[in-house]
Formats: sequence, C-alpha cells, structure tokens
Amino acid sequence: MGPSMTPTATVPLSPLLLRLSAAAAEAPRLKNPAATAAAAAGAVVRWPGGAARSRRRRCRAAVVEEAGAREDGVLLPKEGDEAAAAAAAAGRYDWKEEWYPLYLAKEVPDDAALPLTVFDRQLVLWRDGDGVLRCHQDRCPHRLAKLSEGQIVDGRLECLYHGWQFDGEGKCVKIPQLPEGGKIPRSACARKYEVRDSQGVVWVWMSDANPPDERKLPWFEPYARAGFTDLSTVHELPYDHSILLENLMDPAHVPISHDRTDWTAKREDAQPLFFDVTERTARGFAGYWGRTRTPHLRNLLRFQAPCVLTNTLQYTDKDGKDQCFSAQFLCRPAGQGKSMLIVRFGSTVRSPIAKVLPAWYLHQNACKVFEQDMGFLSSQNEVLLREQVPTRELYLNLRSSDTWVAEYRKWMDRAGHGMPYYFGHSSLAPPPVPAVVEQAPAGAVAGISASFPAKGGVGTVHAPNPTNRYFRHVVHCKGCRASVNKYTSLKNAFAVLAAAAVAASILAATRQWKAVLLAASAVLAAASYACDAVLSLITTNFIRTHRRL
Repeated sequence: MGPSMTPTATVPLSPLLLRLSAAAAEAPRLKNPAATAAAAAGAVVRWPGGAARSRRRRCRAAVVEEAGAREDGVLLPKEGDEAAAAAAAAGRYDWKEEWYPLYLAKEVPDDAALPLTVFDRQLVLWRDGDGVLRCHQDRCPHRLAKLSEGQIVDGRLECLYHGWQFDGEGKCVKIPQLPEGGKIPRSACARKYEVRDSQGVVWVWMSDANPPDERKLPWFEPYARAGFTDLSTVHELPYDHSILLENLMDPAHVPISHDRTDWTAKREDAQPLFFDVTERTARGFAGYWGRTRTPHLRNLLRFQAPCVLTNTLQYTDKDGKDQCFSAQFLCRPAGQGKSMLIVRFGSTVRSPIAKVLPAWYLHQNACKVFEQDMGFLSSQNEVLLREQVPTRELYLNLRSSDTWVAEYRKWMDRAGHGMPYYFGHSSLAPPPVPAVVEQAPAGAVAGISASFPAKGGVGTVHAPNPTNRYFRHVVHCKGCRASVNKYTSLKNAFAVLAAAAVAASILAATRQWKAVLLAASAVLAAASYACDAVLSLITTNFIRTHRRL
C-alpha cells in the first residue's frame, strides 16, 4: 500500500520543519534515489471555448504564446495533449471511489458528534459506547435534522429534534413517539459510511456502489518506523482544496510569503528551482526538484489522489544511521470555497528545540504560516470562480518555479471530469453555485453569538467565522482548547491576586509591608499580562507589519 519509490526529500514548504531539520540536512550524505517512470493515465475533457471567449482573453492568450516563444524556455509549454491523448483509454476517474482524510483520531471527541463535509456530502463522525469510530450521513431520516446537532446517549447517536436514536450501523433503535408495541420502520436508518483509523488519521470511503478498497488507503512508511515522532495539527481554511494543494506544492513562494518566519525563510533565498517529473499516473504524479544554489539536495514531491501530498527527507547521519524527516499534507475538500487540512511533520530525530517549546506554540506557528498565505489564496479562488476559464488562460507558469502547479492542473484535466467541480490546465467544470465565505456578524448579533460556546470549543469573545484562527484551528485541537482554558483561568486568578495585593498594601501598617505587597501586585499583574499574551498567540490571527494601518 505504500509508495513505490522511497523519497529523498527536504520539506521546504514549512519554515517550522526547516528549522527543526536544517542542521541535520546539510551534513549527511544523501542516498541515491531510484527514479520510477510511469505512463500518464486518465482522460481530458476539453474546455468549450469559441464564441464564448472574450476578445480580451484571446488577446491575452496571444500575448502569452508570443512571450513563450520569445523567452526561449522560460515559460512552461501550454499544452500536454500528447500525454492526455495517450491516457484517454484509461477510463473515467470517480471521486467517490477514494478514501478521504476526515480528522485526526486523537481529536475526535468521545462524547459529542462531529460535523464534517467531503465536497458537498455532509457527514457526522462519532464514537459509540465501545469507542469505535462511526460515520453516517448528517441527516435524520425523519425530518432531515442534522444528527451532528444531537448527542451521544448510552453509546447511541440521538437526534435532538424528536429523540430518535441510532446505533453504530445506522439502524434506528428508539423512537419515543411510537405507541407501545409499535415497530420501528425498516427505512428509519441513517446512511452509513465506512471509516478506518490508519496511523492516527480517520479516513472515510465515499463510494455509493462499491465496498472499501483497502489498497487505496494511504499508508506512510516513515510513520511506521520505530522512534518516529510527529507534530500533527488540523486547520479549516476558507478556499478550495485545489488552491490549498497548489500552494503546498509551490516551494518558490516560501522565501517571499514566509520571510523570517521562525528565522528560516528569507527573501534573499528566493532563487530558480530545477524539476524532474519521474512519474505520472491516473492517481497522481511524483518527481524531484531542488534549488540551483544547493543542487546536491534533491527533493521529492509526491501527489496521490485525491488529496494527499507528501515530502520526505532521508539521509545517513554521521554515525551511519538512516534518519528520516517527513511532511504530509492531507487536504480534504470541505465544500465550495472551503478545505480542511491535516498537516503532519514527523522525524526519527527529535529536535532539542521541539522538546523545549510547548505544543501550543508550535501549533500557533503553523497557524501563522497558513495565515500568511490566506489573503492571496482566497482572492485566487475568487478570480477562478469569476473568470470561469482554465488556468492556462490565467497563469504564467515558469519552468524555474511552477512545474508542480502545471502538473497538478494537468492531472485535473485527466481526472477532473470525475469530480463534482474542478479547474484544470485546459479544461474545467465550475461549481453550479459560487462559494460564499461567511464573515463574522456585526454589532449586537456578534455580541449574542459570542456569548455561546463553539461546537466542540469553549465560550470566547470570537463570533463563528472561518477566517478566524480560533475557529480554523483551536476548536479542532484538544490541546489548544485546554491551553486556552488554562491560561484564561491563570490570567483571571493573577488579576484577582494583584488586585488583592494592592488592597492589602493600602491597609498595611508599615512601609516595608506596603512595598512588599505593591511589588507582589506588580509581579502578579505581569503574570496576568503574560497569560493574556499567550492567549493572544493561540487565538489571534497573524498580521503583516506592512499591512498594519
């Protein structure tokens, strides 16, 4: 089930991982990887242009073609028709015949139902009385109420509308309104989806027609190694999963977008890159790339349908031991204009820095990295929806930076016709209804909504808003929620003690005691402020200094 090639790769997509692995990555002698070549598969659906195309787009396309000829290899070729034609006989791709990453298993609550979405399918994930993970359509067969708004009662999922209860198989086992002796209708059942807990990630099989294909269940060999430890987080993001994947497979943006994040990414490190595509299949692609200033460090990027991106660095340390760093990005389509990312950084060597820093600090740093990209990724999503043309009409893909972006969109050409919607390199099928990202309510409504706790979270000053860090990450992370509770309690306790020390100093009989109590109040006030600063780091979005008004 694992990849056919053993990758030899650094992970340039995360400044945090760079800091943890940079010292080890420079010294070792890299292994010599064996490249695997495979024929492309799938079929292309052409974008219907012609009369519908505007003169402005025709002019822009002509300018791009002319520039491509003039620049002599700077721009990537705009067509890959020969590979697509050769792959046309491979059959149609079906997005439902796949496993999708739902959640980190450790973050699934034991006593509450969790609403999740795959494309436009609404699901509910929960644990039964034995702790077994269960997944159903998030819809009560009675009157279509969301089962995720219900509760777990005696190991069964109860709909809070009329109290119907369902077991782990989706069978209705209780209807309070039935007369004595009445039988529960056979059709009173919730549709069940198969789930698996594999290496700490919950996966769901979405097929309507076929049983789960265990061969397609992603398996990551590094995570099965002895002594391998990882830092895994969940993030909900306000743009399409294809935009997210495109961003994650784009190492060229890291020095610019994440300049000085964790003292690793630097603007002056922006440079040409080299690429070598070694594998194209119906279910993804893989290849090597590197920086021209450090050509000895060859990186491998692997995309596996429908939404898995992997980067791994393997090397031999100074003691002759094989070591491994790995980053995995599991990008679930969570509806139009929304995505859910499970990001996992792991290593066979634990960095001393990672041992000292608390988990909430590493989590907030990951949030900061995604926030640095969020503004232009959201706007990119809007442009694609508004323009309604393939990416080759809009993107200027350079050979020295954008090879993986072009490869991904060309894979969309081969497989996108089997998805609910997609934007490919030279074809597309836009969603029937444009995505709408809800913003935080204003005024009195915001005050009311802020007084209620978030689903799976705690009551805070934040109104529900997918662009807010609290609702993008903290509500999905048990550790960060616990840290918010702890530091909120400490902040309030220190504030109360500081006030009490001030009051006591007023009543103190001697000047010495007054001085001691006032000093104690200052220390306690500083501690309260420090707790507030930690809360701000955990819950407040990153703001670029040059954008601050």
